[in-house]
Amino acid sequence: MPGQFISLVTGASRGLGRGTARGLAAKGAIVYVTARSAESLDEVVLEIEAAGGEGRAIVCDHADDDQVKALFARIAGETGNRLDLLVNNATAVDAMALIAPGGFWEKPLGLADMITVGLRSSYISAYYAALMMTATGRGLIANISFYGAVSYFHGPAYGAAKAGTDKMTADMGIDLAPYGVTAVSYWPGFIMTDAVKAMPVEYIPEDLRAQLPFWELPEFTGFILEALARDPDLQNHNGKAVIGAELGEHYGIVDLDGKRPISYRASLGAPLQFIGIPRM
Repeated sequence: MPGQFISLVTGASRGLGRGTARGLAAKGAIVYVTARSAESLDEVVLEIEAAGGEGRAIVCDHADDDQVKALFARIAGETGNRLDLLVNNATAVDAMALIAPGGFWEKPLGLADMITVGLRSSYISAYYAALMMTATGRGLIANISFYGAVSYFHGPAYGAAKAGTDKMTADMGIDLAPYGVTAVSYWPGFIMTDAVKAMPVEYIPEDLRAQLPFWELPEFTGFILEALARDPDLQNHNGKAVIGAELGEHYGIVDLDGKRPISYRASLGAPLQFIGIPRM
């Protein structure tokens, strides 16, 4: 284990989390993955190992604070209190309800759960990760966000969760800076997940359909976050919202299929960078 990169990806049973785990594995990382189902995690571990990493599955419901506490206690015990990267990806969302037409009052009230298992659960995981990372003076907490933080996208519950993620990350950065630990809010682009591939094309907004060939594969996020965590200048990003495609240009990293993912800064907005107020 000495010298190996140790990471945790929450909500890794499907979509971006699962692909991020594979991307980290391709760099030889030890990848802890969480989900509510052991069966789904068994498949993820096989994919991690096939990609060249070491997978460690832990069943965890991120709506249960006690389970999250136990998760980090187990990781600390197995790694000697070391964690190089936390990817906060766990969320609770009904994807079909989220993208269905209509106002927020016409959709299931359960969409507000994104603020609980999403924003709040990221806070809880970051809390326990910070206990480990500040003790060792190293580590990166990456909270998954999106352009919906600054533009209308999927409605107010989604927007509130993402905007809250960015501000939470900015404030975490202020607290973590003296300890050599970094927090970023990470904006991927549009992700070509298995669920998107299976989605009826009419559910994809017409203005996005022509861009489908440019959508990121989920492994790309793993490539970027591994490079960011190893960057000697990592703390220059502390507290900031960062766009994955732009970091890819900076590091010279391409997607799994060889393409260069694109930034949507011009069309969907740029991250808001909050100004930290020093504590008295």
